[in-house]
Amino acid sequence: MADHRDTVLIEQARLQRMRLGSALLYGRIDERRTVNDHMRRLMGSLIVAAVVCAVCVGVSLVVQLLSDQAQAAPAVVSSVAAGSPEVP
Repeated sequence: MADHRDTVLIEQARLQRMRLGSALLYGRIDERRTVNDHMRRLMGSLIVAAVVCAVCVGVSLVVQLLSDQAQAAPAVVSSVAAGSPEVP
């Protein structure tokens, strides 16, 4: 009978250490993340990535348009200086 109590006590201590280790790594059971939390994070990350990509494309478009206008401006200025009619 004494051996049985010792075995139970050792098993309880081992289980308690495992629970404490899990709580240290993952937090309390009610605070642990669920699948819904991970899906929300995934969807939020995808939305943020899409917005960042859209902003990059928009900035690239604006920079390209400004570059094209800057290259076209000297041609208009030189044609006006030469006496040719203005190009709209």
